[in-house]
Amino acid sequence: MSKIDAKSPQHCGERRVNIYKLYKKLFYAFSTCLLSFLSLIFLVYLILHPSKPEFSLKEAEINQLNLSGSHLINSSIQLTLLSKNPNQKVGIYYDQLQVYASYKGQQITVDTSLPPFYQGHEDSNLLTASLVGSGLPVAPSFGYEVGRDQTAGQLALNLKINGRLRWKVGTWVSGRYRFNVNCVAIMPFGPSIPSGPLSSKQGSQCSTTAPYTNLNKSSQGLSIVEAEPCLKPDKSQRNTLSGVY
Repeated sequence: MSKIDAKSPQHCGERRVNIYKLYKKLFYAFSTCLLSFLSLIFLVYLILHPSKPEFSLKEAEINQLNLSGSHLINSSIQLTLLSKNPNQKVGIYYDQLQVYASYKGQQITVDTSLPPFYQGHEDSNLLTASLVGSGLPVAPSFGYEVGRDQTAGQLALNLKINGRLRWKVGTWVSGRYRFNVNCVAIMPFGPSIPSGPLSSKQGSQCSTTAPYTNLNKSSQGLSIVEAEPCLKPDKSQRNTLSGVY
């Protein structure tokens, strides 16, 4: 009767079969766990379907807007925003918030950071920021455009927030996703307006884009002001900005 050696081809073949079966079981177990986890996330999303955060502009005030002869802008703007989480079962973490102001597509303040914060279910928070710009370059037509707005009797600014958010459901927290907010502040502006800070307190709704939300739902009361085509300004209009209007 012959004895099978431990290193015989038959033994090696049986060992390979056992290893293959073990890997197969591990693969099936891992696939089942992964599928269950993804199904749970999808089910939670279908049930909760988080809505995007809502922002509204409460107040904006221009304290300084000076244009030098070399087309450099100096600005100082104060703003107050209301942030609201409309979700009943989803919290929101806000991270890396950057706020700035623009006029007809031209940024007139540097990015200002807001501290990160958490917003619970259906909570609201007031956000305040001081925006400043010192020696920021603008187009040669900047003074001309401001002069036209002064003749028209109103000036419109875009106040924007770029940042990241995380959804929180129970103890589960999602990864970070980018979101953007655009608010339009329309201020009375004309030769008959007394000199001093320009302010807007109309409480306009802002436009918000965020991931994993119903983006087809439009914000009511939103007005978007697009930059008009630039016209070549006259020399007499290039330095129309002097101090605060």
